[in-house]
Amino acid sequence: MTTTLRIGVVGAGAMGADHIQRIQNRISGATVAAVIEPDEARARQAAAAAPGAATFARIEDAIAADAIDAALVAVPGPFHLPVLLPALEAGLPILCEKPLTPDSATSLQVLEAEQKLDRPHIQVGFMRRFDPEYAELRELIASGDAGELVMLRCAHRNPSVPDSYLQPMLITDSVVHEFDVVPWLAGSPIRSVEVKFPRANPRTPERLREPILVIMELENGVLVDVEMNVSVQFGYQVTTEAVLSEGVARIGEPKGLRLWRGAQVAQREHTSFTTRFAEAYDNEIQRWVDAVRAGTLVDGPNAWDGYLVALACEAGVRALEGGVHAVESAERPAFYA
Repeated sequence: MTTTLRIGVVGAGAMGADHIQRIQNRISGATVAAVIEPDEARARQAAAAAPGAATFARIEDAIAADAIDAALVAVPGPFHLPVLLPALEAGLPILCEKPLTPDSATSLQVLEAEQKLDRPHIQVGFMRRFDPEYAELRELIASGDAGELVMLRCAHRNPSVPDSYLQPMLITDSVVHEFDVVPWLAGSPIRSVEVKFPRANPRTPERLREPILVIMELENGVLVDVEMNVSVQFGYQVTTEAVLSEGVARIGEPKGLRLWRGAQVAQREHTSFTTRFAEAYDNEIQRWVDAVRAGTLVDGPNAWDGYLVALACEAGVRALEGGVHAVESAERPAFYA
């Protein structure tokens, strides 16, 4: 493809608006041609950042108008299915923000629809795979330069969460990222999930029971623990430590100026995922655009990966009630090889 890729951004909330700014200002080879959002005022506000972009209430309307070449789906997860199915029927390349869908049954519907096409058309927005530190850690583990991987120790911390954030979202909205990136780092699927509850944070909202410690066993025997903590107050922090047979590697530490003054040491920490993973999002969208323009359509986690994460999330939600829960295994179709 030699012409500029016309992207329709579906959803004009915080994530959709962030992607519109990204595509218009930092991504080459693409433009936002349409904003698809049922809230007309919100659609107009978001489209103001993309001069010339049309607005539509439904993706079907944008498709009928031949206004877009590809779709970036940034609506909340429960609304993904009614966007993905018509987009697939139209043969559009799609970047779908996580999750693929909220459950494995609807994810299977998406897989069945996609397999009617000639090749995978959906890339799922697990942006951590595009973070330079995560990529470097994966390379180290795969190389064996520091020995074999024994354990992964992860922390995923938010300063706070909105009132709409409910107990299952500790898994489905937060640990969902680890359910994708951990098997990618370790080169092995998840076998089982368990959740432990440490002492409660007195700042935790009454509707939540957290922090939680999520323990995963991978099929290759590697153990993983994830501290999921959404009331830490101090900032947004995502770290991973790989314990290897000949060393330890850690990513996610704060960067930038460190100041020693008045018998104290200070360094800035992120307050949001939008800054912590800004480079990862840029890399993700640019590589997706390049793949679509080259005709390969996907350069990253695909819909099958999204389905596996849905299975892991279901096991994780069950584990919130206690016990060790197996993650269903499934054979990857040749379509996704």
